[in-house]
Amino acid sequence: MQTSHMRSAVRAAKSIASALDLRVEDAIVLHDSNKLTLRLLPCDVLARVAPVAHHVAQFELELAQRLAETGSPVAALEPRVDPRVYEHDGFAITLWTYYESVAPQEQLAPAEYAHALQRLHAGMRHVELATPHFTDRIAEAQQLVGSRTHTPELGDADRELLSNALRSLKLAIVDRGTPEQLLHGEPHPGNLLSTSQGLLFVDLETCCRGPVEFDIAHAPEEVSEHYSDADQDLLRQCRILILAMVAAWRWDRADQFPDGRRMGIELLSQLRAALDR
Repeated sequence: MQTSHMRSAVRAAKSIASALDLRVEDAIVLHDSNKLTLRLLPCDVLARVAPVAHHVAQFELELAQRLAETGSPVAALEPRVDPRVYEHDGFAITLWTYYESVAPQEQLAPAEYAHALQRLHAGMRHVELATPHFTDRIAEAQQLVGSRTHTPELGDADRELLSNALRSLKLAIVDRGTPEQLLHGEPHPGNLLSTSQGLLFVDLETCCRGPVEFDIAHAPEEVSEHYSDADQDLLRQCRILILAMVAAWRWDRADQFPDGRRMGIELLSQLRAALDR
């Protein structure tokens, strides 16, 4: 979130929480990208704040509620307030349970990670909700790569590399005709919490439909070894596709990911190596 908007976003979250009789004296920024994630104290509530124009808060909230009903390993909404999207000063605010981490990301056991992802996918098969297709997300990356206005620093050779990779991998994956279902969309370690209640997935706004291998490809490679029945060839294609997609996002001039340009260069190098293999 732009620095000029951050103070307003924090004020909006604190104002809404206070109006709901939650005691708020401080707000700690836990994550800042397109959406601001705050820990409100001393009530110990997690607030997710985004501009109302993003139109994703209601979708994420509804999905979280439905997945909770299936016993899926997802973070819960804050039980002390009504489960809804609150709006204030142009921001959409949702309130969630705050979980203390009991283990750092690098210590997540691959087998436990895979089991949690399989449980999530099992729960998602019981949820009917209109969502984008995973190819819609590819199309968004293709639009960025095709626009010099949105990716002005991307060189011609790199632009051609990304464009060809996104197009060919999309066709190769779709043409396989693999069964599809509801997916998390980005179940990477940054969206997985190790809590006293077990592993819990967060950040459901990226949900889409597609083959489960698209989700598995976001996890470390050793995790896929413990995910039963994964198509390893399709998984390799999805891993390269995700490299290309994330690389495209890092070159977006509006990207707010910390040190995004350096990461964009590294991802292009990894993409070339993966395609050469």
